[in-house]
Amino acid sequence: MTTRQGGFAAAVLGLLLLVTSCASPGGPTGADGPSVETMFGRVTVPARPQRVVALGWSDAETALALGVEPVGASDWQGFGGEGVGPWAAGRYTRPPVQLGTSEPNYETIAALKPDLILNTRSSGSPGQNEILSKIAPTVGPPPGTVAYGTGWREQMRLVSQALGRPEQGADRIAELDRRFRDATRAHPELADRTVAVAAYYGSKWGAYLTGDPRVGFMTDLGMRNKPEIDALANGNFYVDVSPERLSLLDADLTVAFPISADAQRLREDPLLNQIPSARDGRLVVLDDHTLAMAFSSGSTLGIGYAVEHAAPLFAAALRR
Repeated sequence: MTTRQGGFAAAVLGLLLLVTSCASPGGPTGADGPSVETMFGRVTVPARPQRVVALGWSDAETALALGVEPVGASDWQGFGGEGVGPWAAGRYTRPPVQLGTSEPNYETIAALKPDLILNTRSSGSPGQNEILSKIAPTVGPPPGTVAYGTGWREQMRLVSQALGRPEQGADRIAELDRRFRDATRAHPELADRTVAVAAYYGSKWGAYLTGDPRVGFMTDLGMRNKPEIDALANGNFYVDVSPERLSLLDADLTVAFPISADAQRLREDPLLNQIPSARDGRLVVLDDHTLAMAFSSGSTLGIGYAVEHAAPLFAAALRR
C-alpha cells in the first residue's frame, strides 16, 4: 500500500470511529420494522423511526409529503430557510438542521442521533453508504439506478416503506399519476413527440439522459427523450454538450433552464437560437425560477406543481 493510500485509509477509519462514537449507544432504538431493498442490499429499519435524517435530493420533501418531519436535511436546490420548495412550505413545525449536500457533515449527522437515514436519490457512493450505515440504518437508492437517478415513484415507495407508511405512499403515487393522466388528456399534442432537456451551468451545457427524473417527467407526459442524446449515455444522468454541438438539442420540443445563471443568457445565445426547434418556436426556456426548481425537484410535491404549470407551456410550443 502506498503512503497516500495508507493515509486515506487511516482518515476513513478515523471518520468511522468518530461518527460511531457520536451515534446513539447500542445503535438505533426501537423494534425492527420493514426490510427495504437498496443497491447496497436489504436494509432493516426501525418499526417507528422518530429521528429521521433526509440526505438525498428531495428525500426531505418526500418525507414531509407523508407527514414526517426530518430532524436534519440537505438543501440540494439551495432554497435556504427550511431547505424545501414553496410547494412544501409550512410542513415543518421545527426547521431541520442543515447537513450539506454532496459532502455531508457526518459529525453533525451522528450528533443528531438519527434512527433512520434517507439517502435514496444520491450519488450511490459505497464509501458514503458505509459511513452513514455506521450511524443508523441507511436507505440508499434502489438497485440499478444511476447517480441521482431515483425517480419520484421509486423514491416515494422506498421512503414510505422505510417510514412504515406504504399505504400513504401508494396514495401519493396514485394521485400524481392521475394528474399526469389528466395533463396528457388535456394536451394530446405531447404524445410520442421527442424532447431534449438541457441545462446551462457554469458557462457549459448539459443534456439529460433517460433515467434522470427530469426526463422521466417528460416521459410521464407521453414524450420520448431524443435517441441521439441517449446514445451518448455514460453511466451518469447527463452528458456535456459543447457549444459546437448544440444542434444535438434540436427535437420536437427543446426544454432548457439555467442553473445559477440568468435565463436571459439562454434566450440570447446565438448558437442555441440557430437550432431548428428554437427558430420554429419549439424551444421553452424555463425562466420562472420557481417552475424551473419544481421541474428539477424530483419530489411528488414539486412535480405536482410542475405538471400544473409546465405542461401547458410545452403543449403551447408544440402547437406553433
